[in-house]
Amino acid sequence: MPMFRYKAVAPTGETLTGQMEAASREDVVARLQDGGNLPIEAVEAGAGGGFSFEQLLRRPAMSETQIVMFTQQLSTLLGAGQPLDRALQMLSEQPDSEEGRRMVERIKDAVRGGTTLSSALEQQHGVFSRLYVNMVRAGEVSGSLTDTLRRLADYLERSRQLKGTVINAMIYPAILIALVILALVTLMVYVVPNFEPIFTELGDNLPLITKVVLAIAGVLQGFWWLILIAIGVAVWWVNQQWANPETRTTMELRLLALGKVGELMQKVETARLARTLGTLLHNGVPLLNGLSIAKNVLGNTVLAAAVEAAANEVKTGSGLAFALGASKRFPRLALQMIAVGEEAGELDGMLMKVADTYDTDVRNSIERLLAALVPVLTVVMAVLIGFIMLAIILPILDMSSLVE
Repeated sequence: MPMFRYKAVAPTGETLTGQMEAASREDVVARLQDGGNLPIEAVEAGAGGGFSFEQLLRRPAMSETQIVMFTQQLSTLLGAGQPLDRALQMLSEQPDSEEGRRMVERIKDAVRGGTTLSSALEQQHGVFSRLYVNMVRAGEVSGSLTDTLRRLADYLERSRQLKGTVINAMIYPAILIALVILALVTLMVYVVPNFEPIFTELGDNLPLITKVVLAIAGVLQGFWWLILIAIGVAVWWVNQQWANPETRTTMELRLLALGKVGELMQKVETARLARTLGTLLHNGVPLLNGLSIAKNVLGNTVLAAAVEAAANEVKTGSGLAFALGASKRFPRLALQMIAVGEEAGELDGMLMKVADTYDTDVRNSIERLLAALVPVLTVVMAVLIGFIMLAIILPILDMSSLVE
């Protein structure tokens, strides 16, 4: 029999990893579930899991939007009383891409062959996230797959909207910064050099501001290739530093300490954590298991480590609000709301309210940051262009005075 590598979350919240000899991946999942564990991953030990350019260039069979639609439609069909295989048959005709249709066909065939939906989804080469697969698995165990899919679709849609809000907020400032750089390079490389023959007539009598601008223009013209290499090396170095766990933690700590920017990052991650954990708890996943899964959706390793530390505190009997508050990494309002939810016995519902609160807060914060950032960038652009134009005009005025 083949050997499988597995990863699972124990009832105590610990992450279990190891190898198991089994007839199939479904057998591994079943054995882990029989032991009270929540399977996260089960792959054949000989299967390659490394990086490849093929994986980098391969387009996913479904986009985020299509996965949301697939989940919503599957929930609707199951809620209308359709059997799972019949619902999948109907959905196999929906995706726009041929690859997407083939993927749904594979899921349908696996389900008709006796495989659980969660295991069939897990076999689709990472199209469905671990969070997605584990929530479906929890819904199957609890017998509430339809409700689980409905909540999962809502979770995915809200997460996509939050991500879209952040990305859209950065587009305009990025375009504005690119235009500023393009305008400055154009002036320095094409406009300023045209005046250099005129300025040579003044010799050493050029204003200091003009000498500085001419020197910068000369560097840009003569050593542009070296500048590009330096930028490439800098990008590579930053990526290498980001890949180092210790350095990344240091960088993320500094980002969290950056006033409004750090506060915004904290709110984004708090909303993501609250919505993920609230959705998991509502679907019957135990708190410790939920924390182990939810920490993996956080993009900030400092806050993910704080959640892991909180899970260890919860194991000793501490409440979730107290455990999260010990790190002093999460907003006080969120902790107070979680404490109220724990006291009322409605932690999952209160976590969803925390997520809604901070989703709204993030949108408002981004709008305020943009309202302040755009005028600042405009002023910076005007000052820099004005500096260059002044460097050109001053020598011309000096020459005019000499002629008179």
